[in-house]
Amino acid sequence: MRGFIYKTIIIAFIFIIGFEFTIGKRIDPIVENINKFTDEQGRKELINKLRKEMRKGLAKENILKEEDRVLIYKFYNKVKTEVNSVEQN
Repeated sequence: MRGFIYKTIIIAFIFIIGFEFTIGKRIDPIVENINKFTDEQGRKELINKLRKEMRKGLAKENILKEEDRVLIYKFYNKVKTEVNSVEQN
């Protein structure tokens, strides 16, 4: 009976160590990011980071690449024509 208990404890210990070094390392950054949303200080940091990125984008002459602008323009026109067709019916 003692042998079984010792083996079980050793296997559980090895499993916990293995989990922490493999999956646990991947989960820690995700938990950290989730915790940023839960406390007020983390939300303020995210808002400030977003504002900083928006200022950097506004400082540029062109925010979007040419290909992206064309794609968004075509999408906008398609949505506009679909909305106008609903108004006519």
